[in-house]
Amino acid sequence: MPDAQVIANGKTVATSLPCSLEQFLINRQLPPRSVVVELNSEAVSPSEFPHRQLKAGDRLEIVRIVAGG
Repeated sequence: MPDAQVIANGKTVATSLPCSLEQFLINRQLPPRSVVVELNSEAVSPSEFPHRQLKAGDRLEIVRIVAGG
């Protein structure tokens, strides 16, 4: 289903489905190992990113991991 919509960090984002969480991140130039993700208020382990399929209307919270010193 092309041009489905998900909500990422409070903003509506058009995406083509089917789409894994990993592919969604890569399409947005977010390396999967550089972020923490909640999908519909549930934390998702990075090992699950390739297996989690997004559905229209899903809500994502994506936080970049930043190393500091």
